Amino acid sequence: MAHTAWAVLPPLITIILALWTKEVYMSLLIGIFAGAMLFTGGSVLESILTMFQILGDKVGGNVNILVFLVILGILVAAITRSGATRAYGEWAARQIKGPRQSLVVTALLGLVIFIDDYFNCLTVGTVMRPVTDKFKVARTKLAYVIDATAAPICIIAPVSSWAAAVGSSLPEGSEIDGFSLFLQTIPFNLYALLTLAFMAFIIWTGRDFGAMGSSVERSNEHFEVPEEYQDTEHAALSREGKGQLVDLFLPLIVLIGACVFGMLYTGGLFAGEGKSVADAFADCDSSKSLVLGSFVAFVFTGLLYLPRHIVTFNAFCDCFSRGFKAMTPAIFILCLAWTLSGICSDKYLDLGGFVGGVVSAHASIIMFLPPIFFLVSIGLAFATGTSWGTFGILIPIAIAILGVENTSMLVICVAAILSGAVGGDHASPISDTTILASAGAQCHHIDHVSTQLPYVLTVGACSLVGYVVDGFTGNGWAGLGAGFICLAAVMAVIMAKVEPVQEQA
Repeated sequence: MAHTAWAVLPPLITIILALWTKEVYMSLLIGIFAGAMLFTGGSVLESILTMFQILGDKVGGNVNILVFLVILGILVAAITRSGATRAYGEWAARQIKGPRQSLVVTALLGLVIFIDDYFNCLTVGTVMRPVTDKFKVARTKLAYVIDATAAPICIIAPVSSWAAAVGSSLPEGSEIDGFSLFLQTIPFNLYALLTLAFMAFIIWTGRDFGAMGSSVERSNEHFEVPEEYQDTEHAALSREGKGQLVDLFLPLIVLIGACVFGMLYTGGLFAGEGKSVADAFADCDSSKSLVLGSFVAFVFTGLLYLPRHIVTFNAFCDCFSRGFKAMTPAIFILCLAWTLSGICSDKYLDLGGFVGGVVSAHASIIMFLPPIFFLVSIGLAFATGTSWGTFGILIPIAIAILGVENTSMLVICVAAILSGAVGGDHASPISDTTILASAGAQCHHIDHVSTQLPYVLTVGACSLVGYVVDGFTGNGWAGLGAGFICLAAVMAVIMAKVEPVQEQA
């Protein structure tokens, strides 16, 4: 069954089941097992052994990524427990003078906390909710700003759990560095970049439309905390430690700095070989660098908190299990996505060899790949509620179709996959980050989904235009320009047709 049309079945089964059942874990497992059955000629026992052989190889080969995610989860739990977020909220309440400023600071905090989307959603919501409530900012709008600065920031941040996941999604033997590929996709991740621009426009002008406009109007007339949240408004804050602003920002600064140092170190900058900084970044071992950086930040955070009694020793140790539990869903998805890419690799079904042969015989279809990948990625992420599962499934397919020779188009297509994954995740009512953004803002979940959807569709349509241009020109910068021109036109229409809903002083 290797190097034949049958090799397409495992990812195809996975995608169809994910869209149908909205259960990404089971869909991945069934797709993997189907691939193992094809490889072993239908032997159930050999298929099981093959499946776990690939899983073991993949987990062993990517153990640094898994360790990084666990340490990152511990760091997030420790910072949350420290009470530093409460200190930031108290400072913000003293400095902010109006609804526009409250949303600007909310967005800025979201930009700063880019290491993980879960941490972003819950921290920004907990810190800024009392401040935005003071100025009667609709909680649906707060949820939108939280959501717009969670996944879209993480997917373009080189030091984040998302960067690690994307970099590790490449199939074995692809002869391309995952971290380097991720860095190249950042300028062409249209949905993420356009979302940030559109969010800034909405905050600054106050010209909300659709369901969001109605929600903001109701909030202006009669601001009310949802009944189910009234008794828990300050519950989370009351359990936190004695941290200050420095206890929030120093661990993040050390994490970023240590990870960057780790990349330079593993890239050979300090080995006396005369390498430049650019060469060191290109030759670095990103997974080792992230482990090194995260462990340094973990040790630093412990030394920062414990001697000053910011948290007790027992509370700090409790963050180990809490952090691990928080990362378990992401780790499980990654392991299954790695296994699916393994069964499709040239050692097993050789999906790349088959698809590559088909594409080389029909080279003209390449120009349609960026918009196709974008739309498929949006649909899959919307149905499953997971960005990680989406690009874990689709990135190996993109590499199988394009290979590593056509680097320019590969970067654009992977960017389209990442872009669509975030867009579908934003629109999906079952997405983790959508749910957490609602929880962080403490608004009704369906209200958040319904008010955010018109904004997601607006940015998604402009992104699609950009990827169509990408496909026809083969130039990512042309698509980026087209996307921003399209968004600027939309903004001009909104300025002409929509009146400001809330006073923005």
